[in-house]
Amino acid sequence: MEQRINVHQKGQNALKALYGIGGYLKKSPVEINLLELIYFRVSQINSCAYCLDMHSKDARAKGETEQRLYGLSAWRETPYYTERERAALGWAEAVTKCHVPDEAYHEVKAQFSDEELIDLTLAITTINTWNRINLAFPNEPGTYQVGQFG
Repeated sequence: MEQRINVHQKGQNALKALYGIGGYLKKSPVEINLLELIYFRVSQINSCAYCLDMHSKDARAKGETEQRLYGLSAWRETPYYTERERAALGWAEAVTKCHVPDEAYHEVKAQFSDEELIDLTLAITTINTWNRINLAFPNEPGTYQVGQFG
């Protein structure tokens, strides 16, 4: 693949808004470990290797288990996730795939407050944006270090 712009170096001004959202989400009432699962699952759907590398490392650094990360692409068939996590994963998949049926809304609304659901949706749309940026301007998977971007 042809060398492309290093967006993390050259696009600092453009990325400030996304960094700000990340800072906001770190203070969200939605658990950071759940957000990491969401970031990882959405990155699987979008085939973003760099984000998969990043969020697997960040999730493990926050105590996530290998078993739950490995099983995430088949979360419906595994017993490793809570009902809250399942609702969030279903919501993340629906929002990412741009098909959000009432059933998905009712499931997630049973587990999350209005504020949490808004934050969860913001997290989902933000990781989708990061995935697309990293697909357009790839970074080399395997190079991310935990905490590298704050």
